Amino acid sequence: MGHHFRYRNKEMFCEGVRLSDIVKEVGSPVYIYSKRTLLEAYTEFDTAFANVDHLVCFAMKANSSLSVVSLLAKAGAGIDCNSGGEIFRALKAGAHPSKIIFTGVGKTEEEIRFALQYDILMFKVESRSELRAIDRIAGEMGKKAPVGIRINPNVDPKTHPYIATGLAEDKFGIDQSMAFESFGLAASLPNLRVVGLDMHIGSQIVDVDPFVQAATKMAVLALELKKAGFNIEHLDIGGGMAIPYKVEKPASPKDLADAISSILNVTDCKILFEPGRFLVGNAGVLVTKVLYTKKHKNKNFLIVDAAMNDLIRPSLYDAYHKIRAVELKKVETMVADIVGPVCESGDFFAHNRTINKCKQNDLLAIMSAGAYGFTMSSNYNARLRVPEVLVDGNKFYVVRDRETYDDLIRGERIPEELVK
Repeated sequence: MGHHFRYRNKEMFCEGVRLSDIVKEVGSPVYIYSKRTLLEAYTEFDTAFANVDHLVCFAMKANSSLSVVSLLAKAGAGIDCNSGGEIFRALKAGAHPSKIIFTGVGKTEEEIRFALQYDILMFKVESRSELRAIDRIAGEMGKKAPVGIRINPNVDPKTHPYIATGLAEDKFGIDQSMAFESFGLAASLPNLRVVGLDMHIGSQIVDVDPFVQAATKMAVLALELKKAGFNIEHLDIGGGMAIPYKVEKPASPKDLADAISSILNVTDCKILFEPGRFLVGNAGVLVTKVLYTKKHKNKNFLIVDAAMNDLIRPSLYDAYHKIRAVELKKVETMVADIVGPVCESGDFFAHNRTINKCKQNDLLAIMSAGAYGFTMSSNYNARLRVPEVLVDGNKFYVVRDRETYDDLIRGERIPEELVK
């Protein structure tokens, strides 16, 4: 899978648009997404599993921009949601309820009621107490809730511990030893309709081996559950495929399909996938401007106008993102820490990074920022959240405005009694 952020005459373009032209109009920092990259990634994944009855459900926690979700929904994708808010956004983006999955270990009563109103495809249930809660709420609403039970296959995805979700010690899913007991409980509850078996082992998984191990376990379990009389229409194997941030050479969707399609087809289930990062990670960059240059002894700093509140992955995971000069004005390089304005030592994008020599007002593109970028952003230090721009060929659209100072206090009030 490639992307469409490339240099032409020493200037970086997104598809047919100069990044510098976007910044001239909307300012910096700014998230910029490539429609072409996004749709090519979806097509690559969907086509790889052409010989499997399947539905690709975009994990919108990776990027919940209405425009991004709308493009994928129109291309045929389902949507994997992790909150009532994500379901609301998915519906506003045009996703059909029959293609929406509701995931998450801590669904509230309000969220469950909201999802039941729209007859979504499935609740992905993670505990027996959640089964009882959905049954009770569905009964009160006169509904029959479709549920799939998430089983923890105890497979090591060999990724960062914060994004591993399929080990026995993780909070997600139900232990495999309790599968039959849990499906039995679900089948006994009058307001539930058991439809699926689910798993998700983690994120940014480079090799196919963990997927093969987990899919094999789940396929065997699906057949055993069917034999015992349980209705298993869907087998959801989650997401987690990696993208290249640095020097990784992750498996492709075709590699994955070649490795697990025969395993999955034996189950005679519709297979659900939940890719997030793979679809959007390389479809976006965060463009930032150098505010100041500074030198401490032998150390150089580039202080930029983006910060950890805009892209927290380096601070949170020590994650690596390539950083490129938007304009290659000089062939000289420098080694610098690239840091933001936030009042935290952890506010950085790179340490001791070799980069094209920069000066004040130069633009930098933080690559592979389309996943877990804006969605994890915040207003820490009362900073305004940045705009999002979608590029389509030679045109670009501001799909989210930059926040204003008024946005920072929207919904707040000072009780009069406090100021008397």
